[in-house]
Amino acid sequence: MYRTTALIPSYCPTETLIQLVKELNECNVQCVCVNDGSREEFNQIFEKLPEGTILLKHETNRGKGAALKTGMKYIFENMDYDIVVTCDSDGQHLCADILRCAREASMNQNCLVLGVRDFAREDVPFRSRYGNQLTEKIFAFSTGVRIKDTQTGLRAFHVSLIPEFLEIKGDRYEYEMNQLLVCARKGIQMIQIPIETVYEGNNEGSHFHVIRDSVRIYSEILKFSLSSLASFVLDTALFAVLNMLFSFSTGMAAANILARICSASFNYEVNRSAVFRDSSKRSSSFLRYVMLAGVILILNTCLLYGLNAAGLSALPAKIMTEMILFIFSYIAQNRYVFNHSQRKAEI
Repeated sequence: MYRTTALIPSYCPTETLIQLVKELNECNVQCVCVNDGSREEFNQIFEKLPEGTILLKHETNRGKGAALKTGMKYIFENMDYDIVVTCDSDGQHLCADILRCAREASMNQNCLVLGVRDFAREDVPFRSRYGNQLTEKIFAFSTGVRIKDTQTGLRAFHVSLIPEFLEIKGDRYEYEMNQLLVCARKGIQMIQIPIETVYEGNNEGSHFHVIRDSVRIYSEILKFSLSSLASFVLDTALFAVLNMLFSFSTGMAAANILARICSASFNYEVNRSAVFRDSSKRSSSFLRYVMLAGVILILNTCLLYGLNAAGLSALPAKIMTEMILFIFSYIAQNRYVFNHSQRKAEI
C-alpha cells in the first residue's frame, strides 16, 4: 500500500485551503503546506489548519517554484512517504481528483502524472483559456509532446523523482513549465488524467499574471530560438564573406560548407551549455548533433543550388534556404539531440 503526502504551496489563501486539508486528512493523506510569505492577516487561515498538518514558511514571498522546492526538500529529507501530490490552495483541485492522480502515480513510479482540465467549457475564464491554448501549442511545437493543460498545478510523482525536480531552474510560475520541458527532454513519461474544471469567483484567487509570468514560462523556448537565430546570422555572414573570397567553380559550395561547420559548432556549444545545460557526456549528444548537422548540410546545399539555378543570386538563395530549414533544425535539435534517452535507466 502506498502512502501519499499532499504538497500545497499557498500565498494569501482563503478558507478553501482549510477545507481541502480537512478532506485530505479524512482520506489518510498527510498535508504539507508552505506559507509563501503571505501577509500577516492571513496567519489566521494557517492557524486553523487541522492538527497534524506540517506547515513550512517563507518569511518573504519567493514564488510558487521556490515553495514547491521547499516542500519537496522537506518531504525527501524528513518523511517516509511514497507519493507526492502537488495541488493548489484556491479550490481548483478536488480531493477525489487528487486521490486519482496519486493512485496513478503509485502504478507508474517513473512518470509524472498531470491532472488536466477541460478548457473547452464555456465557464472557463478567458485568460485561462487563452493562456493554456497558447502554451499548449508552443510546448507541442518545441518538444513534440502535447500536454492538454500545461499550467496545471495538480501533479503526482514518486518521491524518487524529487532530487531530479529540485535541480530544475525557476522560483516562480516558470518552474512548472520548466518541469514539463525537462521531463519531455529527458524522456520522463507524462500521464494525463482528466479532472474536474473548477474556477471559483472567475479564478480571482489566482496569482498568475498573464504577461509577466508568460515571459518567464517561455524563457527556455526563447533562449533556444535566440541561439538558432545567432547561429543563422553567423552562418550567413561567414558565407557572404567566404563566397566573395572563393573565385573557383565550386566556391559557393565550399563557402557554404565552411560557414555551416563554424555556425554548427557555435550552435552546439551554446545549446549544450546555456540552453539545455546538458550534464551528460559530451559524446552522446555530440554524435547525434553531428548526424543531424550532416543531414541539414546536405539539404542546405541542395536547396541552395536549386534556388540559385532558379534565378536567385547567392546571398538571397542562402537566406531563403535558412528560413526553410529553420523550423526543421529547431524541432530536431530540441526533440532528439539533447533528449536524454538514458533517463529511464537512471531512475
